[in-house]
Amino acid sequence: MDATQPAGSPRSRRRDRADTVRPRRWRGGKGQRGSNAAGEGPVYGALDLGTNNCRLLVARPRGQGFTVVDAFSRIVRLGEGIGLTGMLKPEAMDRTIEALRVCANKLKWHGVSRQRLIATEACRLAGNGEAFIARVAAETGLELEIIDRETEARLAASGAEPLIERGAETAVVFDIGGGSTEIMWVKRTEGQHFAIGHWTSLPAGVVTVSEKFGGGRDVTSDSFAAMRQHVRDLLAPFLAEVRQATGSDGVPSHLLGTSGTVTTIAGVYLGLRRYDRARVDGCWLNSADVGQVTDRLHAMSYEERSRNACIGQERADLVLSGCAILEEIRQAFPAPRIRVADRGLREGILTQLMRADGYLGDRP
Repeated sequence: MDATQPAGSPRSRRRDRADTVRPRRWRGGKGQRGSNAAGEGPVYGALDLGTNNCRLLVARPRGQGFTVVDAFSRIVRLGEGIGLTGMLKPEAMDRTIEALRVCANKLKWHGVSRQRLIATEACRLAGNGEAFIARVAAETGLELEIIDRETEARLAASGAEPLIERGAETAVVFDIGGGSTEIMWVKRTEGQHFAIGHWTSLPAGVVTVSEKFGGGRDVTSDSFAAMRQHVRDLLAPFLAEVRQATGSDGVPSHLLGTSGTVTTIAGVYLGLRRYDRARVDGCWLNSADVGQVTDRLHAMSYEERSRNACIGQERADLVLSGCAILEEIRQAFPAPRIRVADRGLREGILTQLMRADGYLGDRP
């Protein structure tokens, strides 16, 4: 794992709206193209196409981390219905192509010199996933790479590592995605560095679990319990592995979550009138408080969840499946605190690219 402190990026909470950060020190005048024209060093790009979201981050190295030049996030629901049909739907692919065109324009505008563009669970599972990747290349010029689950887990851990508490000996890092959930047991090696001791990828994410148990709009006590039992069964072998390997009860120093589920829960807990990444990224939650927020969300109607500024209509049918996954992770690894990360795969990609080029130093 890398130990770099990225500057991060904002999160979009509305579909079809580019969540864009203007270049912080851009001085390009008329006729100049993008941030690289300012002569401030190379510009890197990282794209994460998941089951639910399409996210882009453009940044340049600075000290032990990086400065965000531009960011984009859009809910595309590429994996909508994949659990039922095993295929990507035409309308989902069309939505995603539209978002990827925006990403392609941003990469070109900023003169990105190094990039890695990844696709995850939806494209891994779909029978037409490879064909879709070929279509993306033909229509947008972007060459996406379908990564395996281990690579996804390691990138997520790398991006979130700076938020592991310095005094921690162990931590469980998890990323609840749209189609899968990656969970990593990490342990201190030397200094402030951490290594993945054990990892798993559960074939359960907010989209797939929601669709499997009735859709997510009207979640009854029985359907929520069924979601949890499904995740519990999937998680049990990994929990047993960790307990056997560590010779302990599997309780880490703390949990570290990087996903829309944990950032949403943090926003609701903090009572934010609108999502604020600066307040959410890096914040700590008591495990019991997370359970209380889950109970509150479960008691809400779909319409009430939709009206919450940190959830919105686009996540209102997915947030409870995310809560079910999180509750089982929390019960399996009952650490007293959870740290929230509004960062992950994209930051992990950028960290690895910049480190390979010799730009980033070690965390002190």
